[in-house]
Amino acid sequence: MKLQIKEFAELTGVSVRTLHYYDEIGLLKPSFVDEQNGYRFYDEGSLERMQEILFYRELDFFLKSIAEILASPNYDKQKALAEQKRLLTLKKDRLTRLIAALEQAEKGEITMGAFDNSEYETARQQYEDEAKQRWGGTDAYKESQVKTADYSKEKWNDVLAGLNGVFAEFAECKNCGNSADSETAQRLVKKLQDYITANFYHCTDDILAGLGQMYICDERFKNNIDSHGEGTAEFVSEAIKMYCKK
Repeated sequence: MKLQIKEFAELTGVSVRTLHYYDEIGLLKPSFVDEQNGYRFYDEGSLERMQEILFYRELDFFLKSIAEILASPNYDKQKALAEQKRLLTLKKDRLTRLIAALEQAEKGEITMGAFDNSEYETARQQYEDEAKQRWGGTDAYKESQVKTADYSKEKWNDVLAGLNGVFAEFAECKNCGNSADSETAQRLVKKLQDYITANFYHCTDDILAGLGQMYICDERFKNNIDSHGEGTAEFVSEAIKMYCKK
């Protein structure tokens, strides 16, 4: 099997742009790149890797977490599949309960228990934490673990609120008509970089550039940032790109 990037994108339901980003961050690289024309090709091994990525995405894992897990030399695919199956079964059971609740609602009956998703969310978070501890090994991840180890729930809320505050400033900057390479936007990029370094891990320009791409390619990040205004994630990503080119 030898598929060009467009064919592979159509087969997997993932955009060409996303595949380019996966290549950049090392999450999914082409099996072969033609040196003469730069065309990227994918094979059966690529499909297997993509399936693993998509399973994690169905479980709401961040791309960064998926990359850390799959990059580990200790990664155990069979154990991962077994745990993914358990979590997806919990997800399926909840959907079954919701469908039953809808049927009851059609009869005029009220059922609230079906909306409880705590069992799945708790199990998913436990698995993500355990997977990172078992397989995650990047320096940034290790530094983040040390730096945030003593964070209380209140501290986490404050840190995340501060991060969202920076994104809100980006939204305001964009709404005021500033371009991504404007002085105001570039100051905000530096503020974001410093904030990440102070609260999570040392955010180098290379890491920052990767985050800029992740903010538009990872739906969870994109949706969160765009909650401050449609197009904010794209604006932040472009501003970071301009900053890292300097």
